[in-house]
Amino acid sequence: MTGCFHCGEPVPTDSHFTLEIKGIVQPMCCPGCQAVAQTILECGLASYYEHRTAPGSKGELVPSELAALTHYDLAEVQQEFVTETGTGSQRMREIQLTVEGLTCAACAWLIERHLSKLSGLHYVNVNTTTHRACIKWDPDRLSLSDILKGFAKIGYRAYPFQTHSQEALYAREVRSYMFRMALAGLGSMQVMMCAVALYMDLFISVEEEFMVYFKWISLLLSTPIMIYSAQPFYLGAWRSLKQGHLSMDVSVSLALIGAFVASLWATVFNTGEVYYDSITMFVFFLLLGRLLELRARRKASESSSNLARLVPVMATRIDDDGEREVAAKTLRIGDRVRVLAGATLPADGLILQGQASLNEAMLTGEQLPLLKQAGDPVYAGTINTDAPLEIRVSHPIEESRLAQIMRLQDSALDDKPAIAQLADVLSRHFILVLLVIAALVWTFWHFHAPERAFWVTLAVLVATCPCALSLATPTALTSATAHLTRSGILLRRGHVLDILTKANRVVMDKTGTLTTGNISLVQTRTLAELDEAQCLAIAQALEAYSEHPIARAFRNQPVVYGVLPAASDVTPVIGHGIEGKIAGKPYRLGSASWLGLADDQDAAQGLAIYLADEHGPLARFVLADTLRPDARALIQAFQAAGLQTTILTGDGSAQSDRLARELGVDELVKGVTPDGKLAYLKAREAAGDISIMVGDGINDAPVLAGAHASFAMAGGTDLAKNSADAILLADDLSRLLAARTLALRTRKIIKENFAWSIGYNLLVLPLAASGWLPPYLAAAGMSLSSLIVVTNSMRLNR
Repeated sequence: MTGCFHCGEPVPTDSHFTLEIKGIVQPMCCPGCQAVAQTILECGLASYYEHRTAPGSKGELVPSELAALTHYDLAEVQQEFVTETGTGSQRMREIQLTVEGLTCAACAWLIERHLSKLSGLHYVNVNTTTHRACIKWDPDRLSLSDILKGFAKIGYRAYPFQTHSQEALYAREVRSYMFRMALAGLGSMQVMMCAVALYMDLFISVEEEFMVYFKWISLLLSTPIMIYSAQPFYLGAWRSLKQGHLSMDVSVSLALIGAFVASLWATVFNTGEVYYDSITMFVFFLLLGRLLELRARRKASESSSNLARLVPVMATRIDDDGEREVAAKTLRIGDRVRVLAGATLPADGLILQGQASLNEAMLTGEQLPLLKQAGDPVYAGTINTDAPLEIRVSHPIEESRLAQIMRLQDSALDDKPAIAQLADVLSRHFILVLLVIAALVWTFWHFHAPERAFWVTLAVLVATCPCALSLATPTALTSATAHLTRSGILLRRGHVLDILTKANRVVMDKTGTLTTGNISLVQTRTLAELDEAQCLAIAQALEAYSEHPIARAFRNQPVVYGVLPAASDVTPVIGHGIEGKIAGKPYRLGSASWLGLADDQDAAQGLAIYLADEHGPLARFVLADTLRPDARALIQAFQAAGLQTTILTGDGSAQSDRLARELGVDELVKGVTPDGKLAYLKAREAAGDISIMVGDGINDAPVLAGAHASFAMAGGTDLAKNSADAILLADDLSRLLAARTLALRTRKIIKENFAWSIGYNLLVLPLAASGWLPPYLAAAGMSLSSLIVVTNSMRLNR
């Protein structure tokens, strides 16, 4: 019997279940396996069948209307787009979803409020600019399919974000708007011709039956526009009303339906005026505004999609039997890969053979290629400019630095700063205020000029739609975030831009931040019976377990005896040093103060650390570090911008004093533990300071997490980068100034957007309420207002 292509089980002879995969019709044992395989194909994961190492799990027969969503719970489907963090009770999964049907900030708020009721959902954030949702949930209490069903229950479709599917969605949305807009545009021109006949004196002598004829023609031309072209506004309004909330689509739909019903009444009963021309032009201008906003949002959010395209689809893997082309996503740790000159690296790894210049602009923003040779780390997406390389893969593509950057960038876009939350609240409440004002306007005109009451109210509803207000902040923040990513600054949390404009103090670590962190061992002096080689071997064995920059100075030294002695129970003591056992004997390596010793070093010599056992000191090592070339200019630039500067370091030696004098900082705080650093920052906060912290080491993690805003150096430890709010990808401190300048520009543009949005509404409201603004001009003004806000925000992308 033939085996099922999906699960491998025998296929019954009378089975008729099949599925075409990669052009070949494959047999399936049951409708469950067929549905699972179909879902995998629809997710764009057909390569799963090429590279799987075992058959898939057997599909269960479920109701057809639930199958498509339930299959998203399968591990083989989730492996491409779900990340998992934590263990045990702290286990959590995270996913980026593409959401169809979003039209405004109220939609995002509606989804967030609805999904937050699901038990086991820890976090939900919907970004109206990128049309994506970030979801974090407990897999033991909630399934992904239940989350997707939650979207469907309120009329939205959500599915895992993938670059190719996002491109397809964008193309579908643009095509849909183009069709709807084309119908509205052509129809409005024809209706306008009839309106000329109805409202101008040209046909004043024509008999009444011809006037009725023109009204019916206008009705026939307007009806398809109301049914098809205006459909997105009705759906948005219906979703909001079902949940008992208001969105801008509610006011738009009320205006459209009210105007059309009144004109229909006037046509059928041949009494009163008709305004089909205003209705059709209103729909056309609304759709034009939506299309322009869609394209602007696409431009603002395309940076993460561009990053995804940087990784090549195929890679040349070197096996025992030669070289062969494989899918880049199938590379695993330890695989050897050949990268030719001019090619893009398919994975993170270490160079085994060769020497070449690599362009890492996509990671650091630095356009000049960097020379890389055997032993150097290299990253997926970087370009090999001049010579072949052989690399050993160190991380699969889903854990590469590029993948981390994409996840962190999406996280930053999902994180709503206070000003964005304020804009969301204002736009939601504005709808209610608008409806109240419209009701008051109708009441006034009903008693003063009843024949104009409806149309004046319609103009009020149309002109004051808060589209521009809801777009004012998210478009600016998205554009600024994309700009920073291209410049080598990766935001992890959205509040950084806001803090950069308010900060009055910059606090910096010393080693690895103001200095290069390339510490070298310049002197070894023995203090007991062990000789220099023995002391160095013990220090190297202990520091092999540390990521601190000081540890690199020992690891870069030649191994004295060819192999390091075995160390056990090694424990880094943050801010002090490291301790452990060798051959059962305890040793400590660290600062003189931690070991209870008097430090007799010369400040000009460098940093001294000591090796000691339970009896006393064994050796004194002198280490030297070099100042970053841009450090002095950066300190001066910060001070010129009115920012106070502080060096906050655990190094209590005279080296810190010398560095502080050389740089001219305002304050030096030295010899402090990680807790002491955090305490200093809290004290400055209590004094009214708003501080930016810059660091790179394990000992900086607490203070990076506790600062108002924090930056980690790209070459720093993983713990520091995970604790920081942003990462300097190029290890270039001058990028901080660029980030602050952009933050100030972003704040200025957001204020301009708010001023325009509110000012426009304050201007047109009295014009519309007084009857001076006809509905079609109100529609044009509303669309133009939204376009101005989006275009103004896009200036941040330059």
